[in-house]
Amino acid sequence: MATPAKAKPRLRDAEATQKRILEAAKKEFAKNGLGGARVDVIAERAAANKRMIYHYFESKEALFQRVLEDAYTDIRQAEQKLELDHLDARAALETFVRFTWKYYLSNPEFLTLVNSENLHKAKHLKKSNVIHVLSRRLVSMMEKLLKRGVEEGVFRDGIDPVQLNITVAAIGYYYLTNRFTGSILYEQNLMAPEALEKRLDFNVETIMRLVSS
Repeated sequence: MATPAKAKPRLRDAEATQKRILEAAKKEFAKNGLGGARVDVIAERAAANKRMIYHYFESKEALFQRVLEDAYTDIRQAEQKLELDHLDARAALETFVRFTWKYYLSNPEFLTLVNSENLHKAKHLKKSNVIHVLSRRLVSMMEKLLKRGVEEGVFRDGIDPVQLNITVAAIGYYYLTNRFTGSILYEQNLMAPEALEKRLDFNVETIMRLVSS
């Protein structure tokens, strides 16, 4: 009877250690990319050791894939919590556009992790079953939203949900990933509070005009 009682603390310790490793890895990969990230730095930040990292995640590549999967899982779960089905179609779409922008601002590591994976031609995501499930959920959510908009008479018919998702992501993603060069090119601080608010308003207006009947 004593064995289960002892096993539970060990299980909790293992879960806590993995959580620390994943959090430290996210910061290291976001800062230095897969190639520049160092496992010993991750181990130090996680208060773990390299042997434990390889025990739980097998390799740096596998750890990077897990960090990516967790990053996409987090944003997809946050989208589901918006409960867009309870809003009329226009309000739901505007809520989604605003959420996407604010999520990018609050989670800059997400953008840099995506950038890093694109440099590797998405070879880690190609091996992930998790990503395919998450992506289909996002497309399905947008497909249902667009259908409701058509039924309510506020959206035009025939809009591709995949293309719309790409556009919603792109108008925020490009602005933020190019904020440093953009601030020089356009001679204004693109990250000033008033500039960010102005951009959000533009994003919302752009998407709403795109889908409106």
